[in-house]
Amino acid sequence: MVMVCDACGWEYKVELGDPDNGVEPGTAWEDVPEDWVCPLCGLEKSGFVEE
Repeated sequence: MVMVCDACGWEYKVELGDPDNGVEPGTAWEDVPEDWVCPLCGLEKSGFVEE
């Protein structure tokens, strides 16, 4: 599954995670903390859409 930031297009990929911001590779989207934001533009998790 790939989740895409609706504001800037940054893609969250489960296999890569976002380790620079505390989300380890392999972390399912459902398990990404609710207070996590897009590392590129700062959009909230709720602003992401499934590709």
